[in-house]
Amino acid sequence: MKYTIDAQGKKLGRVASQAAAILMGKNTTSFAKNTVADSKIEVVNVAQADITAHKKEKDTYVTYTGSRGGLNTETLSQLIARRGMPEVFRRAIYRMLPDNKLRDVRMKNLIIKE
Repeated sequence: MKYTIDAQGKKLGRVASQAAAILMGKNTTSFAKNTVADSKIEVVNVAQADITAHKKEKDTYVTYTGSRGGLNTETLSQLIARRGMPEVFRRAIYRMLPDNKLRDVRMKNLIIKE
């Protein structure tokens, strides 16, 4: 199945949780935790999503390279300027999926368009 989610005027977390649930296959009657659902998701109009200015300055993303002094932090507004809004949605959906071997396979079924 192919699903389309319109993110225009919607909150980031609401869209991400809806997409994560569909990627896991929780909307089907044949749901099983150990299988990948055969559903493709397309999230459109992510540039018009409703993200407040306070959230853009408050939320921080932390990454670690593994070496000494390799702890990097950036705010949501810096991430949007550097990578764009699709990366913000991709990270939100990625972190809402279970941390197992199927997460990368499920993420291949996700298409994000501005």
